[in-house]
Amino acid sequence: MPGTVTLTRDGAVATLTLSNPDKLNAFDKPMWHALVPLLRQLGADDSVRAVVLRGAGGRAFSPGADISEFETERNSPEQGSAYGVLMDEGLTLLRELPHPTLAAIQGACCGIGLAVALACDLRVCTENSRFGVPVSRLGISMALPELKLVHDIAGGPAALEILLEGRVFGAAEAKDKRLVTRVVAEDAFEGEIAATVERITGGAPLAARLHKQFVRRLSDPTPLTEAEMAECYDCFGTEDFREGYRAFLEKRKPVFRGR
Repeated sequence: MPGTVTLTRDGAVATLTLSNPDKLNAFDKPMWHALVPLLRQLGADDSVRAVVLRGAGGRAFSPGADISEFETERNSPEQGSAYGVLMDEGLTLLRELPHPTLAAIQGACCGIGLAVALACDLRVCTENSRFGVPVSRLGISMALPELKLVHDIAGGPAALEILLEGRVFGAAEAKDKRLVTRVVAEDAFEGEIAATVERITGGAPLAARLHKQFVRRLSDPTPLTEAEMAECYDCFGTEDFREGYRAFLEKRKPVFRGR
């Protein structure tokens, strides 16, 4: 059976679940074809305050690509390039979502699964999660859009270590390499995911979108323009700003509306 990606909603929180149960949620082509339109849908929905990505079943986030597809879908440079375009589209849409994104990682998170997690803003994993990019054992290299995610987060030396050795390593080492934000015990995992989402959605959504935009922009060495500098003060003219400071003065929880 082909894999699936499903979208569920709990108020302002959207959850994307990766499912390929016979293969520990390994990514196949149908999953990419499902993921791309869902990301487009979420990107256009201003009612979303946070997006959580997770693997179905609790045993794995995703161990990487479905190797059984290689013979039919990626068996030449031309096929590999076409498949890469599809993956790059998904990763770009995920990375550029205006809403905060959280990868909830249990078990294996390797290869393209790791790239998907790295395209999220935050990554929380269990102590028994495993990470790595052992693609050299398949005789292939990691595509540049995927490698850029590893390079930007872990740095060049760590990216080389991960790729040249091809080891699968544990959560503590992943945290040391900055691949994950937090490591929690298995029995505390769901509570920490819920608490993280609550912290995210407790803030003003317009501020969250601007922070994502500004952090991406600051990775570009091009000097900031006057217009970009002025944009960070636009928030002082929003309804969310007025609600935020009034709620603070009135010692109550703010109710942000994204306006």
